[in-house]
Amino acid sequence: MTCSGASRRSRGPSTRTWPKAAFWWWCCCVGKEDTAEMRVWVNNGRGEDSKGMRRGSHRLNWNSSRFRARDRTSRKGRFWRSHGDLADIISTVEFNYSGDLLATGDKGGRVVIFQREQENKSRPHSRGEYNVYSTFQSHEPEFDYLKSLEIEEKINKIRWLPQQNAAQFLLSTNDKTIKLWKISERDKRAEGYNLKDEDGRLRDPFRITALRVPILKPMDLMVEASPRRIFANAHTYHINSISVNSDHETYLSADDLRINLWHLEITDRSFNIVDMKPANMEELTEVITAAEFHPHQCNVFVHSSSKGTTRLCDMRSSALCDTHSKFFEEPEDPSSRSFFSEIISSISDVKFSHSGRYMMTRDYLSVKVWDLNMESRPVETHQVHEYLRSKLCSLYENDCIFDKFECCWSGSDSAIMTGSYNNFFRMFDRNTRRDVTLEASRENSKPRASLKPRKVCTGAKRKRDEISVDSLDFSKKILHTAWHPAGNVIAVAATNNLYIFQDKVN
Repeated sequence: MTCSGASRRSRGPSTRTWPKAAFWWWCCCVGKEDTAEMRVWVNNGRGEDSKGMRRGSHRLNWNSSRFRARDRTSRKGRFWRSHGDLADIISTVEFNYSGDLLATGDKGGRVVIFQREQENKSRPHSRGEYNVYSTFQSHEPEFDYLKSLEIEEKINKIRWLPQQNAAQFLLSTNDKTIKLWKISERDKRAEGYNLKDEDGRLRDPFRITALRVPILKPMDLMVEASPRRIFANAHTYHINSISVNSDHETYLSADDLRINLWHLEITDRSFNIVDMKPANMEELTEVITAAEFHPHQCNVFVHSSSKGTTRLCDMRSSALCDTHSKFFEEPEDPSSRSFFSEIISSISDVKFSHSGRYMMTRDYLSVKVWDLNMESRPVETHQVHEYLRSKLCSLYENDCIFDKFECCWSGSDSAIMTGSYNNFFRMFDRNTRRDVTLEASRENSKPRASLKPRKVCTGAKRKRDEISVDSLDFSKKILHTAWHPAGNVIAVAATNNLYIFQDKVN
Protein backbone atom coordinates (compact mmCIF):
# COMPACT_ATOMS: atom_id res chain seq x y z
CA MET A 1 0.00 0.00 0.00
CA THR A 2 1.39 3.38 -0.89
CA CYS A 3 0.44 6.58 0.83
CA SER A 4 -1.02 9.49 -1.01
CA GLY A 5 -1.96 12.97 0.08
CA ALA A 6 -5.58 12.27 -0.73
CA SER A 7 -7.70 9.45 -2.00
CA ARG A 8 -10.93 9.20 -3.88
CA ARG A 9 -14.24 8.68 -2.16
CA SER A 10 -15.37 5.11 -1.77
CA ARG A 11 -18.64 3.60 -2.76
CA GLY A 12 -21.24 2.56 -0.24
CA PRO A 13 -19.87 -0.09 2.13
CA SER A 14 -21.33 -3.49 2.65
CA THR A 15 -24.18 -3.66 5.15
CA ARG A 16 -23.87 -7.33 6.04
CA THR A 17 -23.54 -8.14 9.73
CA TRP A 18 -20.84 -10.20 11.34
CA PRO A 19 -20.43 -13.12 11.03
CA LYS A 20 -21.44 -14.20 7.50
CA ALA A 21 -20.56 -17.25 5.53
CA ALA A 22 -17.59 -16.88 3.23
CA PHE A 23 -16.33 -13.34 3.44
CA TRP A 24 -12.87 -11.81 3.39
CA TRP A 25 -11.11 -9.74 5.97
CA TRP A 26 -8.43 -7.36 4.78
CA CYS A 27 -5.97 -6.04 7.29
CA CYS A 28 -3.58 -3.18 6.94
CA CYS A 29 -1.22 -2.47 9.79
CA VAL A 30 0.50 0.82 10.44
CA GLY A 31 3.28 0.72 12.95
CA LYS A 32 6.93 0.36 13.71
CA GLU A 33 7.51 -2.28 11.03
CA ASP A 34 6.97 -2.19 7.30
CA THR A 35 3.29 -2.29 6.47
CA ALA A 36 1.88 -5.50 5.13
CA GLU A 37 -1.42 -6.49 3.67
CA MET A 38 -3.27 -9.54 4.99
CA ARG A 39 -6.37 -11.20 3.66
CA VAL A 40 -8.26 -13.57 5.93
CA TRP A 41 -10.96 -15.85 4.61
CA VAL A 42 -13.72 -16.72 7.05
CA ASN A 43 -16.04 -19.58 6.21
CA ASN A 44 -18.51 -20.56 8.90
CA GLY A 45 -18.07 -24.24 8.39
CA ARG A 46 -15.96 -26.39 10.68
CA GLY A 47 -14.13 -25.68 13.89
CA GLU A 48 -15.25 -25.05 17.44
CA ASP A 49 -14.65 -22.36 19.97
CA SER A 50 -14.02 -22.73 23.66
CA LYS A 51 -17.71 -23.36 24.34
CA GLY A 52 -18.14 -25.96 21.64
CA MET A 53 -19.79 -23.59 19.16
CA ARG A 54 -19.24 -24.06 15.47
CA ARG A 55 -16.63 -21.60 14.31
CA GLY A 56 -15.39 -20.55 10.90
CA SER A 57 -11.98 -21.46 9.54
CA HIS A 58 -9.62 -18.55 9.02
CA ARG A 59 -7.07 -18.62 6.21
CA LEU A 60 -4.52 -15.87 6.00
CA ASN A 61 -2.95 -14.65 2.75
CA TRP A 62 0.14 -12.57 3.31
CA ASN A 63 1.23 -10.05 0.69
CA SER A 64 3.91 -7.55 1.55
CA SER A 65 3.25 -4.01 0.42
CA ARG A 66 5.21 -0.79 0.50
CA PHE A 67 4.52 1.83 3.10
CA ARG A 68 6.60 4.96 2.96
CA ALA A 69 8.03 6.22 6.23
CA ARG A 70 8.41 9.95 6.66
CA ASP A 71 8.76 12.40 9.52
CA ARG A 72 5.39 13.37 10.98
CA THR A 73 6.32 17.00 10.58
CA SER A 74 6.68 16.58 6.83
CA ARG A 75 4.20 18.58 4.77
CA LYS A 76 3.74 15.64 2.44
CA GLY A 77 1.29 14.16 4.92
CA ARG A 78 3.15 10.87 5.31
CA PHE A 79 2.79 8.79 8.44
CA TRP A 80 5.93 8.58 10.52
CA ARG A 81 7.21 5.10 11.22
CA SER A 82 7.23 4.28 14.90
CA HIS A 83 10.36 3.03 16.64
CA GLY A 84 8.78 2.16 19.94
CA ASP A 85 8.62 5.72 21.22
CA LEU A 86 6.06 6.31 23.94
CA ALA A 87 4.69 9.28 21.98
CA ASP A 88 3.65 6.94 19.15
CA ILE A 89 1.27 4.85 21.25
CA ILE A 90 -2.23 5.25 19.81
CA SER A 91 -4.63 6.68 22.38
CA THR A 92 -7.90 6.93 20.40
CA VAL A 93 -9.49 5.66 17.16
CA GLU A 94 -12.66 7.01 15.56
CA PHE A 95 -14.52 6.63 12.23
CA ASN A 96 -16.46 9.58 10.86
CA TYR A 97 -20.20 9.33 10.19
CA SER A 98 -19.79 7.97 6.65
CA GLY A 99 -16.88 5.68 7.45
CA ASP A 100 -14.77 7.15 4.65
CA LEU A 101 -12.35 8.72 7.13
CA LEU A 102 -10.63 7.20 10.13
CA ALA A 103 -8.87 9.39 12.69
CA THR A 104 -6.30 8.26 15.23
CA GLY A 105 -4.67 10.22 18.03
CA ASP A 106 -1.52 9.34 19.93
CA LYS A 107 0.30 10.24 23.10
CA GLY A 108 2.45 12.70 21.16
CA GLY A 109 -0.56 14.95 20.52
CA ARG A 110 -0.71 14.09 16.82
CA VAL A 111 -3.78 13.26 14.76
CA VAL A 112 -3.48 11.05 11.68
CA ILE A 113 -6.47 10.76 9.33
CA PHE A 114 -6.85 7.88 6.88
CA GLN A 115 -9.15 8.00 3.86
CA ARG A 116 -10.86 5.03 2.28
CA GLU A 117 -10.03 4.38 -1.35
CA GLN A 118 -12.67 3.81 -3.99
CA GLU A 119 -12.78 0.42 -5.63
CA ASN A 120 -10.22 0.11 -8.41
CA LYS A 121 -11.18 -2.14 -11.33
CA SER A 122 -7.52 -2.86 -12.11
CA ARG A 123 -6.97 -3.87 -8.47
CA PRO A 124 -10.11 -5.70 -7.35
CA HIS A 125 -8.60 -6.56 -3.95
CA SER A 126 -7.86 -2.91 -3.13
CA ARG A 127 -11.49 -2.10 -2.34
CA GLY A 128 -11.71 -0.13 0.82
CA GLU A 129 -8.02 0.29 1.59
CA TYR A 130 -7.29 3.19 3.92
CA ASN A 131 -4.40 5.48 3.01
CA VAL A 132 -2.94 8.38 4.93
CA TYR A 133 -4.99 11.49 4.18
CA SER A 134 -3.71 14.12 6.60
CA THR A 135 -1.40 14.43 9.59
CA PHE A 136 -1.22 17.36 11.98
CA GLN A 137 -0.14 18.28 15.49
CA SER A 138 -3.26 18.83 17.55
CA HIS A 139 -1.88 19.52 21.04
CA GLU A 140 1.46 20.52 22.49
CA PRO A 141 2.76 19.91 26.01
CA GLU A 142 1.91 22.75 28.38
CA PHE A 143 2.66 23.75 31.94
CA ASP A 144 0.22 25.23 34.42
CA TYR A 145 2.41 27.60 36.43
CA LEU A 146 -0.38 28.44 38.85
CA LYS A 147 -0.83 24.82 39.93
CA SER A 148 2.70 23.75 39.04
CA LEU A 149 1.22 21.01 36.87
CA GLU A 150 2.46 19.64 33.58
CA ILE A 151 -0.24 19.08 30.96
CA GLU A 152 0.72 16.34 28.54
CA GLU A 153 -0.15 16.47 24.85
CA LYS A 154 -1.79 13.03 24.70
CA ILE A 155 -5.03 12.95 22.67
CA ASN A 156 -7.68 11.46 24.95
CA LYS A 157 -10.64 11.49 22.54
CA ILE A 158 -11.55 12.37 18.96
CA ARG A 159 -15.12 12.93 17.83
CA TRP A 160 -16.27 13.75 14.31
CA LEU A 161 -19.01 16.23 13.53
CA PRO A 162 -21.60 15.41 10.85
CA GLN A 163 -20.47 16.71 7.48
CA GLN A 164 -22.36 19.83 6.37
CA ASN A 165 -20.27 20.89 3.35
CA ALA A 166 -17.12 19.90 1.52
CA ALA A 167 -15.03 20.27 4.67
CA GLN A 168 -14.86 17.89 7.62
CA PHE A 169 -14.81 18.94 11.28
CA LEU A 170 -13.61 17.04 14.32
CA LEU A 171 -13.10 17.65 18.03
CA SER A 172 -9.91 16.55 19.75
CA THR A 173 -9.02 16.88 23.41
CA ASN A 174 -6.18 16.30 25.79
CA ASP A 175 -6.50 16.51 29.58
CA LYS A 176 -7.51 20.18 29.65
CA THR A 177 -8.14 21.71 26.22
CA ILE A 178 -10.64 20.83 23.48
CA LYS A 179 -10.04 21.96 19.90
CA LEU A 180 -12.33 22.09 16.88
CA TRP A 181 -10.45 21.32 13.65
CA LYS A 182 -11.47 21.94 10.06
CA ILE A 183 -10.15 19.45 7.50
CA SER A 184 -10.44 20.81 3.96
CA GLU A 185 -9.02 20.14 0.50
CA ARG A 186 -7.57 22.66 -1.91
CA ASP A 187 -6.66 21.83 -5.50
CA LYS A 188 -6.75 25.34 -7.05
CA ARG A 189 -4.87 28.56 -6.44
CA ALA A 190 -5.67 32.12 -7.42
CA GLU A 191 -3.36 34.01 -9.79
CA GLY A 192 -3.42 37.41 -11.44
CA TYR A 193 -3.74 39.72 -8.44
CA ASN A 194 -3.73 43.46 -9.06
CA LEU A 195 -1.83 44.65 -5.99
CA LYS A 196 0.67 41.77 -5.77
CA ASP A 197 3.09 40.21 -8.23
CA GLU A 198 3.80 36.51 -8.74
CA ASP A 199 6.17 36.48 -5.75
CA GLY A 200 3.57 37.99 -3.42
CA ARG A 201 5.24 41.38 -3.13
CA LEU A 202 3.16 44.56 -3.25
CA ARG A 203 3.18 46.39 -6.57
CA ASP A 204 3.56 50.12 -7.00
CA PRO A 205 0.00 51.48 -7.43
CA PHE A 206 1.24 54.09 -9.91
CA ARG A 207 2.51 51.36 -12.24
CA ILE A 208 -0.83 49.56 -12.39
CA THR A 209 -2.34 50.49 -15.76
CA ALA A 210 -5.09 47.92 -16.06
CA LEU A 211 -7.49 46.04 -13.84
CA ARG A 212 -7.06 42.28 -13.96
CA VAL A 213 -9.55 39.64 -12.89
CA PRO A 214 -7.86 36.90 -10.80
CA ILE A 215 -8.17 33.40 -12.20
CA LEU A 216 -8.05 29.97 -10.56
CA LYS A 217 -5.42 27.52 -11.74
CA PRO A 218 -5.19 23.83 -10.78
CA MET A 219 -2.53 22.71 -8.33
CA ASP A 220 -1.54 19.55 -6.49
CA LEU A 221 -4.15 18.49 -3.98
CA MET A 222 -3.43 19.90 -0.54
CA VAL A 223 -5.22 18.83 2.64
CA GLU A 224 -5.28 21.54 5.29
CA ALA A 225 -6.06 21.14 8.99
CA SER A 226 -6.82 24.43 10.69
CA PRO A 227 -8.05 25.05 14.27
CA ARG A 228 -11.37 26.89 14.25
CA ARG A 229 -12.23 26.92 17.96
CA ILE A 230 -10.31 26.33 21.20
CA PHE A 231 -12.33 25.44 24.30
CA ALA A 232 -10.16 25.82 27.39
CA ASN A 233 -10.09 26.73 31.09
CA ALA A 234 -13.30 24.88 31.96
CA HIS A 235 -12.06 21.68 33.59
CA THR A 236 -10.19 21.37 36.85
CA TYR A 237 -9.66 17.65 36.42
CA HIS A 238 -8.61 15.51 33.47
CA ILE A 239 -11.06 15.28 30.57
CA ASN A 240 -11.99 11.66 29.83
CA SER A 241 -14.91 12.03 27.40
CA ILE A 242 -16.38 14.28 24.74
CA SER A 243 -19.63 13.58 22.88
CA VAL A 244 -21.38 15.50 20.11
CA ASN A 245 -25.10 16.04 20.56
CA SER A 246 -27.66 14.97 17.97
CA ASP A 247 -28.66 18.62 17.52
CA HIS A 248 -25.21 19.15 15.92
CA GLU A 249 -24.86 22.42 17.82
CA THR A 250 -23.70 21.36 21.27
CA TYR A 251 -21.42 18.79 22.83
CA LEU A 252 -20.46 17.67 26.30
CA SER A 253 -17.09 17.21 27.94
CA ALA A 254 -16.58 15.18 31.11
CA ASP A 255 -13.78 15.02 33.63
CA ASP A 256 -13.49 13.06 36.86
CA LEU A 257 -16.13 15.05 38.73
CA ARG A 258 -17.96 17.37 36.34
CA ILE A 259 -19.70 17.38 32.97
CA ASN A 260 -19.94 20.59 30.95
CA LEU A 261 -22.21 21.46 28.03
CA TRP A 262 -20.67 23.54 25.23
CA HIS A 263 -21.97 25.31 22.16
CA LEU A 264 -19.75 24.80 19.14
CA GLU A 265 -19.75 28.53 18.37
CA ILE A 266 -19.01 29.76 21.92
CA THR A 267 -15.59 29.18 23.43
CA ASP A 268 -15.49 31.44 26.48
CA ARG A 269 -18.21 29.78 28.56
CA SER A 270 -19.95 26.47 29.14
CA PHE A 271 -22.77 25.18 31.33
CA ASN A 272 -22.07 22.77 34.15
CA ILE A 273 -24.74 20.05 33.94
CA VAL A 274 -23.27 17.46 36.35
CA ASP A 275 -21.23 18.19 39.47
CA MET A 276 -20.25 15.24 41.67
CA LYS A 277 -17.62 17.06 43.71
CA PRO A 278 -18.44 16.77 47.43
CA ALA A 279 -18.01 19.68 49.82
CA ASN A 280 -15.32 17.67 51.58
CA MET A 281 -13.02 15.78 49.22
CA GLU A 282 -12.43 13.18 51.92
CA GLU A 283 -16.02 12.07 51.35
CA LEU A 284 -15.37 11.34 47.67
CA THR A 285 -16.51 7.79 46.86
CA GLU A 286 -16.74 7.70 43.06
CA VAL A 287 -15.63 9.55 39.95
CA ILE A 288 -17.01 9.91 36.43
CA THR A 289 -15.33 7.54 33.99
CA ALA A 290 -17.22 8.13 30.72
CA ALA A 291 -20.16 10.10 29.30
CA GLU A 292 -22.09 10.11 26.03
CA PHE A 293 -25.12 11.76 24.45
CA HIS A 294 -28.07 9.74 23.19
CA PRO A 295 -27.83 9.32 19.39
CA HIS A 296 -31.36 10.64 18.74
CA GLN A 297 -32.66 12.44 21.84
CA CYS A 298 -30.70 15.66 22.29
CA ASN A 299 -31.81 16.06 25.91
CA VAL A 300 -30.62 12.66 27.15
CA PHE A 301 -27.11 11.60 28.10
CA VAL A 302 -25.48 8.97 30.30
CA HIS A 303 -22.40 8.92 32.47
CA SER A 304 -20.73 5.99 34.17
CA SER A 305 -18.81 5.85 37.41
CA SER A 306 -15.96 4.02 39.09
CA LYS A 307 -18.47 2.17 41.31
CA GLY A 308 -19.91 0.26 38.35
CA THR A 309 -23.06 2.34 38.04
CA THR A 310 -24.49 4.23 35.07
CA ARG A 311 -26.82 7.21 35.32
CA LEU A 312 -29.14 8.39 32.58
CA CYS A 313 -29.99 12.09 32.85
CA ASP A 314 -32.58 14.29 31.16
CA MET A 315 -31.59 17.94 30.74
CA ARG A 316 -35.25 18.94 30.62
CA SER A 317 -35.68 18.13 34.31
CA SER A 318 -33.30 20.79 35.63
CA ALA A 319 -30.35 22.94 34.65
CA LEU A 320 -28.06 20.93 36.94
CA CYS A 321 -28.66 17.21 36.50
CA ASP A 322 -27.69 16.33 40.06
CA THR A 323 -30.50 13.78 40.10
CA HIS A 324 -30.70 11.04 37.50
CA SER A 325 -33.71 9.83 35.56
CA LYS A 326 -32.57 6.21 35.47
CA PHE A 327 -29.97 4.30 37.43
CA PHE A 328 -28.37 1.16 35.99
CA GLU A 329 -26.58 -1.17 38.37
CA GLU A 330 -26.24 -4.92 38.58
CA PRO A 331 -26.39 -6.27 42.13
CA GLU A 332 -23.15 -7.86 43.22
CA ASP A 333 -23.02 -11.51 44.20
CA PRO A 334 -21.84 -11.54 47.85
CA SER A 335 -20.18 -14.93 47.40
CA SER A 336 -17.83 -13.60 44.72
CA ARG A 337 -16.82 -10.43 46.53
CA SER A 338 -13.08 -9.90 46.99
CA PHE A 339 -10.51 -7.18 47.57
CA PHE A 340 -10.55 -6.37 43.85
CA SER A 341 -14.33 -6.25 43.41
CA GLU A 342 -14.61 -2.47 43.43
CA ILE A 343 -11.67 -2.05 41.06
CA ILE A 344 -12.84 -4.50 38.41
CA SER A 345 -16.42 -3.23 38.57
CA SER A 346 -15.35 0.27 37.52
CA ILE A 347 -16.83 1.09 34.10
CA SER A 348 -14.22 2.21 31.60
CA ASP A 349 -16.52 2.92 28.64
CA VAL A 350 -20.20 3.42 27.86
CA LYS A 351 -21.75 3.48 24.39
CA PHE A 352 -25.31 3.86 23.11
CA SER A 353 -26.37 1.57 20.30
CA HIS A 354 -27.03 3.23 16.95
CA SER A 355 -30.75 2.63 17.40
CA GLY A 356 -30.71 4.28 20.82
CA ARG A 357 -32.58 1.37 22.41
CA TYR A 358 -29.61 -0.23 24.14
CA MET A 359 -26.53 0.83 26.04
CA MET A 360 -23.25 -1.02 26.44
CA THR A 361 -20.86 -0.75 29.38
CA ARG A 362 -17.37 -2.19 29.70
CA ASP A 363 -15.79 -3.10 33.00
CA TYR A 364 -12.49 -4.87 33.49
CA LEU A 365 -13.66 -8.43 32.88
CA SER A 366 -16.91 -8.16 30.92
CA VAL A 367 -19.14 -6.24 28.52
CA LYS A 368 -22.77 -5.69 29.48
CA VAL A 369 -25.67 -4.69 27.26
CA TRP A 370 -28.54 -2.84 28.92
CA ASP A 371 -32.06 -2.18 27.73
CA LEU A 372 -32.84 1.45 28.53
CA ASN A 373 -36.27 0.33 29.70
CA MET A 374 -34.88 -2.08 32.32
CA GLU A 375 -32.58 -0.73 35.00
CA SER A 376 -32.39 -3.73 37.32
CA ARG A 377 -29.97 -5.92 35.35
CA PRO A 378 -28.32 -6.14 31.92
CA VAL A 379 -30.00 -8.12 29.17
CA GLU A 380 -26.64 -9.50 28.04
CA THR A 381 -23.35 -10.15 29.80
CA HIS A 382 -20.34 -11.19 27.74
CA GLN A 383 -17.19 -12.37 29.51
CA VAL A 384 -14.13 -10.90 27.82
CA HIS A 385 -11.26 -12.55 29.70
CA GLU A 386 -12.69 -14.36 32.70
CA TYR A 387 -9.50 -16.44 32.83
CA LEU A 388 -7.75 -13.40 34.33
CA ARG A 389 -9.78 -13.54 37.54
CA SER A 390 -7.15 -15.79 39.10
CA LYS A 391 -4.45 -13.31 38.06
CA LEU A 392 -5.96 -10.20 39.64
CA CYS A 393 -3.29 -10.01 42.32
CA SER A 394 -0.42 -9.84 39.82
CA LEU A 395 -2.44 -7.50 37.59
CA TYR A 396 -2.88 -5.21 40.58
CA GLU A 397 0.85 -5.21 41.27
CA ASN A 398 1.76 -4.22 37.70
CA ASP A 399 -1.15 -1.69 37.49
CA CYS A 400 -2.75 -3.49 34.54
CA ILE A 401 -5.94 -3.84 36.55
CA PHE A 402 -6.46 -0.11 36.03
CA ASP A 403 -6.37 -0.32 32.21
CA LYS A 404 -9.33 1.35 30.51
CA PHE A 405 -10.71 -0.84 27.71
CA GLU A 406 -13.13 0.64 25.20
CA CYS A 407 -15.94 -1.11 23.34
CA CYS A 408 -17.90 -0.47 20.15
CA TRP A 409 -21.04 -1.52 18.30
CA SER A 410 -21.29 -2.79 14.76
CA GLY A 411 -23.22 -0.61 12.34
CA SER A 412 -26.32 -2.79 12.67
CA ASP A 413 -25.97 -3.23 16.47
CA SER A 414 -25.88 -7.00 15.94
CA ALA A 415 -22.30 -7.42 17.15
CA ILE A 416 -19.97 -5.80 19.64
CA MET A 417 -16.19 -5.68 19.94
CA THR A 418 -13.68 -4.93 22.66
CA GLY A 419 -10.01 -5.49 23.35
CA SER A 420 -7.94 -7.64 25.67
CA TYR A 421 -4.30 -8.48 26.40
CA ASN A 422 -1.69 -10.21 24.24
CA ASN A 423 -3.04 -8.18 21.29
CA PHE A 424 -6.27 -10.18 21.46
CA PHE A 425 -9.64 -8.65 20.69
CA ARG A 426 -13.04 -10.17 21.23
CA MET A 427 -16.13 -10.07 19.01
CA PHE A 428 -19.60 -11.13 20.16
CA ASP A 429 -22.53 -11.82 17.85
CA ARG A 430 -25.71 -10.84 19.68
CA ASN A 431 -28.01 -12.84 17.42
CA THR A 432 -26.26 -16.21 17.46
CA ARG A 433 -24.58 -15.75 20.88
CA ARG A 434 -21.29 -16.75 19.31
CA ASP A 435 -17.99 -15.17 20.22
CA VAL A 436 -14.51 -15.26 18.78
CA THR A 437 -11.06 -14.25 19.97
CA LEU A 438 -8.72 -12.91 17.30
CA GLU A 439 -5.17 -11.64 17.48
CA ALA A 440 -3.87 -8.48 15.86
CA SER A 441 -0.49 -9.79 14.76
CA ARG A 442 1.71 -10.09 11.68
CA GLU A 443 3.89 -12.92 12.85
CA ASN A 444 2.45 -15.43 10.38
CA SER A 445 4.14 -14.10 7.27
CA LYS A 446 3.97 -17.19 5.07
CA PRO A 447 1.60 -17.10 2.07
CA ARG A 448 -1.74 -18.77 2.71
CA ALA A 449 -0.92 -19.06 6.40
CA SER A 450 -3.84 -19.94 8.64
CA LEU A 451 -5.20 -17.43 11.13
CA LYS A 452 -7.46 -19.29 13.53
CA PRO A 453 -9.47 -18.11 16.51
CA ARG A 454 -7.27 -18.07 19.59
CA LYS A 455 -8.08 -19.88 22.81
CA VAL A 456 -6.55 -19.29 26.23
CA CYS A 457 -5.95 -22.35 28.39
CA THR A 458 -6.13 -22.06 32.18
CA GLY A 459 -5.23 -25.63 33.09
CA ALA A 460 -1.90 -27.42 33.16
CA LYS A 461 -2.60 -29.30 29.95
CA ARG A 462 -3.14 -27.36 26.77
CA LYS A 463 -3.65 -28.22 23.15
CA ARG A 464 -1.29 -27.30 20.39
CA ASP A 465 -3.27 -24.31 19.17
CA GLU A 466 -3.95 -22.94 22.67
CA ILE A 467 -1.99 -20.39 24.67
CA SER A 468 -1.48 -20.62 28.41
CA VAL A 469 -2.79 -17.80 30.57
CA ASP A 470 0.69 -17.61 32.11
CA SER A 471 2.16 -16.86 28.67
CA LEU A 472 0.03 -13.79 27.99
CA ASP A 473 1.94 -10.58 27.37
CA PHE A 474 0.23 -7.86 29.38
CA SER A 475 2.34 -5.14 27.77
CA LYS A 476 0.56 -5.89 24.48
CA LYS A 477 -2.98 -4.65 24.96
CA ILE A 478 -5.79 -3.46 22.73
CA LEU A 479 -7.54 -0.63 24.53
CA HIS A 480 -9.05 1.25 21.58
CA THR A 481 -11.29 -0.16 18.84
CA ALA A 482 -13.71 1.29 16.28
CA TRP A 483 -16.31 -0.21 13.95
CA HIS A 484 -17.37 1.25 10.62
CA PRO A 485 -20.85 2.84 10.99
CA ALA A 486 -22.30 0.94 8.03
CA GLY A 487 -19.98 -1.85 6.90
CA ASN A 488 -17.81 -4.67 8.17
CA VAL A 489 -14.67 -2.62 8.72
CA ILE A 490 -12.97 -2.51 12.09
CA ALA A 491 -9.96 -0.59 13.36
CA VAL A 492 -7.88 -1.99 16.20
CA ALA A 493 -5.12 -0.07 17.97
CA ALA A 494 -2.43 -2.32 19.44
CA THR A 495 -0.07 0.03 21.30
CA ASN A 496 1.74 1.82 18.43
CA ASN A 497 0.27 -0.29 15.62
CA LEU A 498 -3.02 0.26 13.82
CA TYR A 499 -4.79 -2.71 12.25
CA ILE A 500 -7.70 -2.23 9.85
CA PHE A 501 -9.75 -5.31 8.99
CA GLN A 502 -12.38 -5.38 6.26
CA ASP A 503 -14.59 -8.08 4.85
CA LYS A 504 -13.92 -8.93 1.22
CA VAL A 505 -16.27 -10.78 -1.09
CA ASN A 506 -14.45 -13.58 -2.86
